Amino acid sequence: MTIAVTAASGKLGSEIIRAVSRLGTHSVIGLARTPAKAEHLGVEIRKGDYNSQDELEESLRSVSTVLLVSGMDEPSKRIEQHRNVIRAAQNVGVRKIVYTSVQGAETGTAFSPIVQSNRQTEQDVLDSGLEWVIGRNGIYIEPDIEYIEAYKKSGGIFNCAGVGKCGYTTRPELAYAYARMLTEDLHNTRTYNLHGEAITQYQLAEYLNSVFGTDLTYTPMTVEEYRQERIAELGEFIGTVIAGIYQGIQEGKADNPSHYYEAAGREHVSWQAYFDSIRLKTFGVKTFGVR
Repeated sequence: MTIAVTAASGKLGSEIIRAVSRLGTHSVIGLARTPAKAEHLGVEIRKGDYNSQDELEESLRSVSTVLLVSGMDEPSKRIEQHRNVIRAAQNVGVRKIVYTSVQGAETGTAFSPIVQSNRQTEQDVLDSGLEWVIGRNGIYIEPDIEYIEAYKKSGGIFNCAGVGKCGYTTRPELAYAYARMLTEDLHNTRTYNLHGEAITQYQLAEYLNSVFGTDLTYTPMTVEEYRQERIAELGEFIGTVIAGIYQGIQEGKADNPSHYYEAAGREHVSWQAYFDSIRLKTFGVKTFGVR
């Protein structure tokens, strides 16, 4: 079986390629809009621009299963881009498609149009006539690690999530689950929420403190306050979308039942174990529980 992973040069796509390759039982290729950016992965890389169905058809020949990583374009454009991948797969005889969707508020937030576009692609996958599996990803926790210096500078975490819990995940954990979903037919016709234990921003601050020796606190903001703060730093579009994500957390839309065990065949990494590994990697010592 030959498995193709789209968006191979991206962080999630490249992690999934590594995870499938580690299984060692299937041939894996990557599709990338700019193949040179994915050559370091050590697998065959073919052209894969979501805007070119013809190019996708050529690159998907001989492929039995394709992993469609959700695109990054604006919602109206990404629906048609995803359809290009689905139609290309249909036309060249791909047997199975696995789609990386998202969790989040489907209405009422600035993030909702993106969630809705993912739901439309989910329906397009179901209507494709191909075998299918859908994963709805939780929110990546890695950006909070990467943002630690900014948190230190500001003295804490400030956003509009309030006491809402967020089902965070990591790219390696997602990649492991997707590798199983791609290679095991028992997952066909299933939709999985993929995330670990849901935690609050207060708990996140405690975990960060346990790793970095900081004394961060969490301070809730209103949605509008946070939106304006994010726009000032990141611009209108991205700032508004991020505020919408955290509004969804506040409304409980990121606190869903997790199906990670069913998808991966093992439990999601615990946050204590994850943050222990971050401290070990960063400082060479383990943590001893959340303060």
